[in-house]
Amino acid sequence: MREQLEKTLKRFRELDRQMSDPEVLADGARLQNIARERGGIAKLATKYQSFKKISGEIEDVREMAQSDDPDECEMAEAELEVLLEKREAIWDELLDLTLGGEDAARTRCVMEIRAGTGGDEAALFARDLFEMYKRHAERKGWKMEIMEASPTELGGFKEITLGFEGEGVYRELRYEMGGHRVQRVPETEAKGRIQTSLATVAVLPEPEDVEVDIKPDDIRKDIYHASGPGGQHVNKTASAVRLTHLETGIVVAMQDEKSQHKNLAKAMRILKSRIYEQRQREEHEKRASERKSQVGSGDRSQRIRTYNFPENRLTHHSINLSLYKLDQILSGDLQLVIDALIEHERDELRKDMNDLDHID
Repeated sequence: MREQLEKTLKRFRELDRQMSDPEVLADGARLQNIARERGGIAKLATKYQSFKKISGEIEDVREMAQSDDPDECEMAEAELEVLLEKREAIWDELLDLTLGGEDAARTRCVMEIRAGTGGDEAALFARDLFEMYKRHAERKGWKMEIMEASPTELGGFKEITLGFEGEGVYRELRYEMGGHRVQRVPETEAKGRIQTSLATVAVLPEPEDVEVDIKPDDIRKDIYHASGPGGQHVNKTASAVRLTHLETGIVVAMQDEKSQHKNLAKAMRILKSRIYEQRQREEHEKRASERKSQVGSGDRSQRIRTYNFPENRLTHHSINLSLYKLDQILSGDLQLVIDALIEHERDELRKDMNDLDHID
């Protein structure tokens, strides 16, 4: 955690420096991206600065407490008690701010929901997950947009990609990464038998342009005619876009918009998020020991949650949480689950970082 905090503070200072750079000031778009990134980490960085400052004061007062002067020792011990309480309070605030890892402060993210095992029923469940996240976003006051969707004839989704923006979006939605299993009687089941189906969810932090710089030579861009569910829906103009990142091999195709320019912009956002997520994953794998405080790995193949309709039960497996309020949660009250996951992660972090003197 200390490494993460130091990295954030270093980045904050670098962004401060860039914002006074004449070259940056002359580039409005770049300045806006830098200002947005700085704003996203400012609270955490300044809080950690306060923590380091008060830790230094504690060391000075401890030296005073070793004085041969009894009055000076008494004053130092009284001041030390106050400083230690202040540092404890700041540390608790830092714990809350760092929940979710180094991307906790992200105010934008991309969510990809895909139907898994279960055919039409899995696609319908993917739609139900989409509706749940949509209602949750409305309750939170977040902005949500559909970036790409592949609907089925029965009204489900083979896959759907969403963009979220708002305070705490990545910090909360990251808990949704993994496999979501549903147990219920499908609408298509005539004999009333319970079926188990699966959908997967990936949540990618959306980086600023200054963090993932993609040059024209880094990608191959293909333009083609969009296709649709029926002849009357086929786009007669070449508006669909496929981007291939040559270094990583990541491919993003976008055809939902009639405008080639809009499809290109959306595809680029998703591509940058996937590149950033892959780079972060590779870095985290090199530091696997730092992952033990996280709730789940975020692997799409990992089953994190079961939605049991007959029992009106939702179970989140990583923390053995069962809530018999499935109807309430699917209607958008996802905060019941998120709050429990946040509290669990907070407790785990406290266990790992209970000796503050070792992180000054």
